[in-house]
Amino acid sequence: MKLLTRLVAVWIASSLAASALIAPVGGTRLKELAALEGVRDNQLIGYGLVVGLAGTGDRRQTVFSAQSLINIIERMGVSVPSSAVRVNNVAAVLVTGTLPPFARAGTRLDVTAAAIGDASNLQGGLLVMMSLRGADGQVYAVAQGAVVTGGFVAGKAGNSQTVNHPTVGRVPGGAIVERAAPSVMPGKELRFQLQHADFATAARIAEAVNKKYSNPGKAVARAENSALVSVEVPVAYASRTTEFIAELESLRVEADRTARVVVNERTGTIVMGKEVRIRPVAVMHGNLTVEVQTSFAVSQPPPLSTGTTQVVPQVGVAVKEEKARNLVLKEGATVEDLVRALSAIGATARDVIAILQSLQVAGALDAELEVL
Repeated sequence: MKLLTRLVAVWIASSLAASALIAPVGGTRLKELAALEGVRDNQLIGYGLVVGLAGTGDRRQTVFSAQSLINIIERMGVSVPSSAVRVNNVAAVLVTGTLPPFARAGTRLDVTAAAIGDASNLQGGLLVMMSLRGADGQVYAVAQGAVVTGGFVAGKAGNSQTVNHPTVGRVPGGAIVERAAPSVMPGKELRFQLQHADFATAARIAEAVNKKYSNPGKAVARAENSALVSVEVPVAYASRTTEFIAELESLRVEADRTARVVVNERTGTIVMGKEVRIRPVAVMHGNLTVEVQTSFAVSQPPPLSTGTTQVVPQVGVAVKEEKARNLVLKEGATVEDLVRALSAIGATARDVIAILQSLQVAGALDAELEVL
């Protein structure tokens, strides 16, 4: 019996230890809350041609695609009169891509090609080599490759079927970086920009960093404002800045946020957070419907009489008013309690949206109400 009791105690202790190991860690990683200043993506754009289309390219009225094709051919030593060039199998496109931070020469990128003329389909086309430029006008990548549309057009004239969007396609790995990305190398001071500006969250981030890395009497992190936290690289990490940033991004912080209710009246969607509170209030809601209908009756005179046929309008008014439904919310009630109570009495999503707007006007909703 003692052996059985001891085995049960050991099993309980091991179970508690295992549950402690797999218990979810509270808070959100700093990586999801803030981004390092200067370490960001850069957008690229360029103009090019997609060739090899099966008659679905630009028409003759799209002048720039024909001019671009002539320029490419002339650079290859072939002289062709513009009147002899047809562009049915060629489409002019704008190519866009994203240059990641610290990208080096030789890195491959995915790019997107979108028709800018009157081409109807880019399926099966080949993007001819073109340059991708940044906002500073410098060439950072060169793109070329097969265009994948993910859709198609079948049939002709009025008997056709279109799937997805065939005038936009991607070139996976079609761009090669030729110039290093203009990223700012981390120095002795790191500046983290919050994704959503909040004073409480910024203060908590600085507190978490100082708790782990500060020396006595000297704090390494400080919250500059609601959207920026500055961190000095400790002496122990002076030559290992990348490792220090990796450790910082893994820190977990309990983020604070403004209580907000988002409603979309077009779709009847309501999104809310658990922090939303409602002051004590009584809600009465009912629908009043007034319907006016006009019907036309034909008045026919007796045969062989001197009367004429007349159309007589008959107007009817119907009023329908539903019985008001009421509910009372006590102190500490949340929007979740309100929605659950309204659903119990048969209120629709649009009823809930109307009541939320009325609560905000009455000052009973302790949250921001954002209508999309």
